[in-house]
Order: sequence, then C-alpha cells, then structure tokens
Amino acid sequence: GKPTLYGSLTRRGLSTEGVPDIAASEGFVVGEVTKKSILISCPHENVSTKFLAPYTTFCRIHQKSITCLDISSGGGLGVSTSTDGTMKIWQAANGEIRRLLEGHVYDVNCCRFFPSGLVVLSGGMDAQLKIWSAEDASCVVTFKGHKGGILDTAIVDRGRNVLSCSRDGTARLWDCGKSACLGVIVDCGSPVNGIAVSTADNSLNLGMPEKAPSEREVGTEGKILLLAREDKKLQGVGLQSRQPVFLFVGSDAFNCCTFLSSTYILAGTQDGNIYQLDVRNTNVPIQVIHRSGAPVLSLLPYRDGFIASQGDGTCFIVQQDLDYVLDLTEADCDPVYKVASWEKQIYTCCRDGIVRRYQLSDL
Repeated sequence: GKPTLYGSLTRRGLSTEGVPDIAASEGFVVGEVTKKSILISCPHENVSTKFLAPYTTFCRIHQKSITCLDISSGGGLGVSTSTDGTMKIWQAANGEIRRLLEGHVYDVNCCRFFPSGLVVLSGGMDAQLKIWSAEDASCVVTFKGHKGGILDTAIVDRGRNVLSCSRDGTARLWDCGKSACLGVIVDCGSPVNGIAVSTADNSLNLGMPEKAPSEREVGTEGKILLLAREDKKLQGVGLQSRQPVFLFVGSDAFNCCTFLSSTYILAGTQDGNIYQLDVRNTNVPIQVIHRSGAPVLSLLPYRDGFIASQGDGTCFIVQQDLDYVLDLTEADCDPVYKVASWEKQIYTCCRDGIVRRYQLSDL
C-alpha cells in the first residue's frame, strides 16, 4: 500500500577474483556480492532481496517455449514439454537428452514424474492423458474421456490412481492398472487450470460419498482436491466423497494452486495475486501477496516457504515473510511457466526455450 521506491545499481569494476564492485543509488545498500548473487537492502523500509543468477542453463533441450518441466525424485532426470510439439527426458546435471516421448497429437501441456522416478504422466491438447516409461520411452497407458485439452495432473500417493483437469471443466480420477476412468470428481462448467491433492487436516469435514467407492480407488480417503478455476474460483472437494468443502472467490482467474501443509494452501491468479488460505476457514485470506500485475503461473512449496513464477519473467522464493525475498534472475521479460526443485537445486522453464538451474548452496 506504499508508493514504490526506485533505485539503480552501477558496476564500477571487477575485483581480481572476478567479483563485481557495485554501488547503489540513494536509499539502497549493496550487501554481499559474489559471482552469482547480489544482496540489496532498503534500510528505510527494512526489506532486502538477494538476486541469484543461474548456476547453469540448458539451451538445446527444445527449440521453442518450454511450457512444463519436472525433476525425478532422485534428482537425476528432468522431463519437459514444449510448443515445438516435443516431450523429452534429459539428464538433470547437464541437460543431455536421454529420451523423446512421442505420441500426443498437438501440444503437450503438462508432465510430471511418478514418485518412483521411472514413469512419467503427461496431458495434452488432444484431451489424452498418457503414462510413459522413462527407461525405454514407451507409452504404456493412454486415458481417454476428457472433451477438452488437459491442463494439469496430480498423482495420488504412489500412483495407482492419478487425477487430471481440463478445459472441459472437469477433474477426473483414473485407475492406472485398468486404464479406466473411476469417475468425474467435479464438473464446474469452467476450465480448470490447475489442481493439487493432499491429505486434509483431521478437523475438516470432507463429506461422505453417495455410493461406496470402487475397490480400484486407492488412497483417496482423507484427501482434499484443490481446483484453480478460470471463473475466478478456488474450490476444495473431498476426493473420495466428491463433496464440496469450500469455494473461495478471487480477483481474477486462478492459474495454479498448491498445499503448504494440511491446513495452509496457496493459489495464484491472472492479475498477479497470490492468496494464502487456511482450508478450515476460507472466508478471509491469511495474506495476499502482490508483487506485480503479471499472471502467477506456478507455485511450489519450498522449505518453510514457497517459490512463485510470473508472466513478467520474475521468479522468487519467499521464506516465512516478505521482508526477505530471493529473486532468481535472467528470464528478463519472458514468462516463467513452471518451477521444479530437488534438494538445493531449482529448475525453471521459460518462453525463451531455456531451462535454468539455480544452486541454492551458492548462498
């Protein structure tokens, strides 16, 4: 609610070790400077930001914009999708391409590894959901049933059941073993841009299913499904009961959502708001973070905070409070579509077609 403070940084030279000598304009103070990071503070407002440059970049994985990526549970492999129509598996350490996953028609919108790290789940504009072997690139299962492009996926527990959401306004539960749809969890009449699933807080009433769940449903009990909807609504639904738990109306279309814990959730909107809510009482947000008017494109829990990326090229890590933010630099003005992490390494994918890897141990 305060006026923005503007300042500039000037590089005056380089030390013999190659570290830049940097001066700040009035009101700002340059703290620690390394080859990869600069700490800037504004003492008058008692805030500081550390800007971190990528440890390495991979330019040759795809030819065009990279729309989604994920890193395997062991940190060894990455998977990514692109508007060049390809989906590829690559070495997370050096970006070397290992497998090409071919089979979707049109663009592939989303991809993620199963917890095993050996299998990949993907969803595309062709309304198909596919499961792939990361070892030999074969497509082992194809799910059909959605009437519009699949926009996001989620995996229940170890992955015997998976979830998908679509432009057709539905979220569906699938049985991987029988390649079958176990049911439409919700049909909200508006595109569902993002989903997340987690174990719910014990005090939350998830409702009772109208009929006994199929024995093919594994691990759905006690889970809540979040839906980030195009019609400005963030919805919570009992996964097994299919019953609504809450409905929160935001300022614009919701693009993404995630769980910080069994009680706290985050959701990002098209007009740049990040809402933090308590699922036990969603009437009033705990806080609303707004750094710019650019769309919030992805949210990822990280340590005791979270990572967010936006359509103006910003990608930042918030720990506990907003007084100290870590900004991941270099995407300039191209949207950063997705963020993935493994231990102290963070990977981003961007419209400029580059995967960037940041090393937090540099700090």
